Amino acid sequence: MNRTHPRRAAPGLRRLVTAAAASVALAASLGTFAAGPAHAKTFRVADQGDVVSMDPHSLNESLQLSFMGSVYEALIGHDKKLGLVPALATKWTQTDPNTWRFELRRGVAFHDGTPFTADDVVFSYARAAGDGSDMKSYTNEIAQVRKLDSHTVEVVTKNPFPILPDVLSLVYIMSRTWCEQNRAERPVDKRKGVENAASFRANGTGPFRLRSREPGVRTVLMRNLNYWDKVETNLDEVVFTPIGADATRVAALASGEIDMMQPVPVQDVARLKQNANLDIMQGPELRTIFLGMDQARNELLFSSVKGKNPFKDVRVRRAFFQAIDIEAIKARIMRGAATPTALMVAPGIRGFSADLNKRLPHDPEASKKLLAEAGYPGGFEVRMNCPNDRYVNDGEICQAIAGMLARVGVKVALEAETKNTYFPKILSRNTSFYLLGWTPATYDSHNVLNALIATPDKSGRGMFNLGSYSNARVDELTRLVQSETDQAKRNAMIAEAFRIHQDEVGHLPLHQQALAWGMRKNVSLVQLPDNFLYFKWVVMK
Repeated sequence: MNRTHPRRAAPGLRRLVTAAAASVALAASLGTFAAGPAHAKTFRVADQGDVVSMDPHSLNESLQLSFMGSVYEALIGHDKKLGLVPALATKWTQTDPNTWRFELRRGVAFHDGTPFTADDVVFSYARAAGDGSDMKSYTNEIAQVRKLDSHTVEVVTKNPFPILPDVLSLVYIMSRTWCEQNRAERPVDKRKGVENAASFRANGTGPFRLRSREPGVRTVLMRNLNYWDKVETNLDEVVFTPIGADATRVAALASGEIDMMQPVPVQDVARLKQNANLDIMQGPELRTIFLGMDQARNELLFSSVKGKNPFKDVRVRRAFFQAIDIEAIKARIMRGAATPTALMVAPGIRGFSADLNKRLPHDPEASKKLLAEAGYPGGFEVRMNCPNDRYVNDGEICQAIAGMLARVGVKVALEAETKNTYFPKILSRNTSFYLLGWTPATYDSHNVLNALIATPDKSGRGMFNLGSYSNARVDELTRLVQSETDQAKRNAMIAEAFRIHQDEVGHLPLHQQALAWGMRKNVSLVQLPDNFLYFKWVVMK
């Protein structure tokens, strides 16, 4: 679409474009870069949550990858219609069913001036596949990455993998030399609270480079004047500020203290559309919001049930599904800005099947009966983990679901928190019942099968299947889908896998949320359905 994941308010919005001396001092201490000219075009953008780290392999989350995608680059990029385009690779060819050859772009330098070569690609793919990385589900089918010469590499997969170019589009390339010099050879591990130089500093090849980083306060980027490609933007500086409070974020946009914000709270869309100084950009998003349940442990970590795990029983999972009034959530919480779904993928994702997109009916009485049949006639208690600054009205959705489950006897202890603490917790599987959102980065159903539904293993498959749902036939179909080139056969395999997952209620899909971005009238940008914002396409009039 092309048009002109406890909350706190931003501390001192006026600080967005002031305190230059402090910023320069911070930049010097971080080893980043000095400020641009006084007449610079500054784009001030706010989100409800912060970018968690400057490490491009530390968190597989769209805000994180979107923001860092202006600093770092992959071998392959996307155009404004989500098509694949050359980035750090100028050409890619399949030399045999398991081997892809990439010709690398010459004359590219990292922000510190170090030349980009094949050594950086080999290093970055190993880093993304290593301990602590959150990007293993993108690399789990790679058997080897080998350097042929300074600007040619081959990626060998374990099995034929025709969509490999799509998969690699979010594996960003880092400088091997910089990482070694700064002791950042391994990714920042958010699960374990491990930090290194890459947490706060950055050295990519992208059109913008890091000027300063104040976690939870603001992050400032400046134009990379030595960038290898021409860009549309006239920005010299980007100031990103997390503003958790909806009212504060809206007030900052309306007053002109920021130039763009996301998401626009659903309750404020109509009012802001009446502001002659603003544009509200809306559109469908490819993200599916869903609930997950621990189906692996013999006893839940956080529940009144001792000695067994109620979520191992499909009747309990189905009871939870039928207790949820998705139409009420759509109308009251999302104010119509959501599309209820029965699938873990959205329309527009390859492999989506309208025939399967039929939810179980909302039926509290059927839910109570199922719980009684499973041995819980009075329900039980369980803790629910939820972010409150990642998805549209995420905290409110979880509150509503807790109330709906209470009506069938399930007492939910809701624990809602900022994503900065939420993600490390649930990614460590320190949860019994949780809410998550997912956009397939490859725009293909294999991504969801591989990352969310397949049985977790050490390679990275099932890495975000945090409740450890497992079905051997689904695992087999996931491997077959990966290699199948006949689209009709492939779609049939995807449909079979999703049908099994639905029958077993492996997860509880809720809806696809809608995008709502707000901006000043003088801002022109591109809204993509994966909710990525690339600063190289932002123009300020």
